[in-house]
Amino acid sequence: MSFLTIVFLVLGLACLVAGADLLVRGAAAIASRLGISPIVIGLTVVAYGTSAPELAVSVNASLGGNSDVAFGNVVGSNIVNILFILGLSATVSALAVTQRIVRLDVPILIGVSFVALFMSLDNTFGRIDGLILVAGAIAYTWWLIKSSRNESKAIEAEYTEAVDILEEGVVKLPLITQILFVLGGLVVLVIGSQLLVNSATEIAESLGVSELVIGLTIVAIGTSLPELATSVLASIRGERDIAVGNVVGSNLFNIMFVLGMSSVVSSDGVAVQDSAIRLDIPVMIAATIVLLPIFWNGFQIKRWEGAVLMGFYVLYVVYLLLDSDDHSAISVVGPAIFFVVCLGMLGFSVTGYQGWRQHRATVKAQQQ
Repeated sequence: MSFLTIVFLVLGLACLVAGADLLVRGAAAIASRLGISPIVIGLTVVAYGTSAPELAVSVNASLGGNSDVAFGNVVGSNIVNILFILGLSATVSALAVTQRIVRLDVPILIGVSFVALFMSLDNTFGRIDGLILVAGAIAYTWWLIKSSRNESKAIEAEYTEAVDILEEGVVKLPLITQILFVLGGLVVLVIGSQLLVNSATEIAESLGVSELVIGLTIVAIGTSLPELATSVLASIRGERDIAVGNVVGSNLFNIMFVLGMSSVVSSDGVAVQDSAIRLDIPVMIAATIVLLPIFWNGFQIKRWEGAVLMGFYVLYVVYLLLDSDDHSAISVVGPAIFFVVCLGMLGFSVTGYQGWRQHRATVKAQQQ
């Protein structure tokens, strides 16, 4: 592994972040010019735009025959989004969660995650699988736009403020300049994805680490930087729903559209290793499921809960690295990590159940 490889890796990450920013800002400004409401822009352009790096990297890797990078990027990004990004955002400032996300979006994400697990059991996401996932993404987007008309004024005001900040300076530019923002963003994304995939593959080969592990860690974290920036900034600004909604929306988009498109464009589909079926997909599903009891506990992610989520992510990465190196400590560390995670999830379940009972009692009292 040469120094130039590291430079290309960093340059690729920088291109992905810059390209996503150009794409989202330009698209948001054009959407506003066309009279599309801020909440629809927030739920589609922003949430999906922050997943543009995942799309560029996974499709590029799939076309290049690097299925492990393509698949690891999707699953790894979803794990990073929930455990690290939501955890960090909540640690900065406790995040409030709307009932819509608890009752609709998270259950849909859990269902889609199980569909992905079922599709992976034959060790391949074929073109039919990909087309089904892409169709799901289109249907979900249509449903988002339709249901956004019923959102409360408070939520609409939040998205208006967020989109106004996003468009600042860009919305006043001529239409041709806004279009150039979008096209330039796409070009930079493609260049960044190529640099990242090539350098990550070379690093994996030089370190003796599998491309799947590289995809689950370095590539996944790199492509999740736009989500990190969006969610943390939303948390700092006190926008209660955008930080959580951005992560949930991006995770749905990652599974349905990013993984779907990666499967469609590859003639051989996206291969899935047995290790991913045994560990990584279940971790992604478990991380998604644990959101429900957390959200039910007062409809927010408290700071201590955010810290625990970040701790879970650290444990996951430690296990991945030890397992990839066939380290002797894995026989001791593995069960210890499993015990700690089970204990944490049990704690979340207890507090979530108590929060759910308290919510039901409050609703019942209001109805009387």
